[in-house]
Amino acid sequence: MQAAPGRSAGPAHQTVTSPSAPKPFGKRLAGVVIMLGSGLSNQTGAAIGSLAFPVLGPIGVVAVRQYVAAIVLMAVGRPRLRTFTKEQWWPVLLLALVFGTMNLSLYSAIDRIGLGLAVTLEFLGPLSIALAASRRRVDACCALIAAAGVVTLMRPQPSTDYLGMGLGLLAAVCWASYILLNRTVGRRIPGVQGSAAASGFSTLMFLPVGVVLVVEHPPTAGAAAYALAAGVLSSAVPYLADLVTLRRVPAQTFGLFMSVNPVLAAVVGWIVLGQSLGWTEWAAISAIVAANTLSILTTRT
Repeated sequence: MQAAPGRSAGPAHQTVTSPSAPKPFGKRLAGVVIMLGSGLSNQTGAAIGSLAFPVLGPIGVVAVRQYVAAIVLMAVGRPRLRTFTKEQWWPVLLLALVFGTMNLSLYSAIDRIGLGLAVTLEFLGPLSIALAASRRRVDACCALIAAAGVVTLMRPQPSTDYLGMGLGLLAAVCWASYILLNRTVGRRIPGVQGSAAASGFSTLMFLPVGVVLVVEHPPTAGAAAYALAAGVLSSAVPYLADLVTLRRVPAQTFGLFMSVNPVLAAVVGWIVLGQSLGWTEWAAISAIVAANTLSILTTRT
C-alpha cells in the first residue's frame, strides 16, 4: 500500500539515502523486523478499514485516515506556516491534493477489486519512477516484466472491473506524483514540515465529508472503530516505523522490503477478508515484485 504521508516511497535506491558506514548486525536485524511489522500493519490497516465500507464508504474511511495522519505528522513536523514563501506553498498544496486523491482512489479500488490487486497496481507508480530514471538495459527488461504483469492483471474477462483497475492505476499515478512533489518539498522546506503541512491541508479537504457523514449517515461504533484502526495502522505506525528503520538499514534493504508490499496485501486480503486470488493473479503480482527486486539488486550503491 501507499506510503504514509511524509515517508519516502517507492524503490528506495531512488528516493532514500543512507549512511555508507556499515551498521551492526543487531541494528539491521531490528530494522528488518520493524519493516516487516510496518508492512503488515499497513496492509492490515487497509483490510480492517475496508470492513467499514458498508457504513462509511471508501471516502468516509479515507477521511478518518487523513485525520489520523494529520495529527501524527503535525505533531512530529510542527510546520511554521507563517514562514512559508510562495515558492514553498505551491508544491505543499499540490502535495495535499495528491495525498487525498491517492488514498481515495486506492480505497475505492480496494472496494471494487480487492486489497491485493489494488495495492499491486498502486505499486506501479514508484516502480515506474525508478525505471524511468534509469538508462540501463536491465531496467528496460524489468519494465517489460512489470508490463507483462499488468497486462495479465487487466486481461479482458467477464468479471473484470475496469473501473476498479482504473482507480488502482490512478493511485499509482498519484504515488508517482507524491514522490516527485515530495522531493521538491524536501528541497525547499527543512525537515518534514512540508509533508506535515500538506497532510494538514489534505485533511481540511475531507473535513466537510466527515461533517456530512456524521449528520446524514451517523456511523456505528464498529465502523468508526474500523476506520480509526485503519488510520493508526496504515498511517501512524508505518510513518513512525520508517523514521526508525531508515537509521538502521541500508537504502537497498528498505527498497526490497517495499517490494514485498503487494504480496503482503494479497496475503492479508486472503486471511482477513477472504479475497482469494487465482494463479494468474499471483503470477502477475510476482512479476511486478520481481521487476522491482531485480532493479534494486542490480543497482550499484
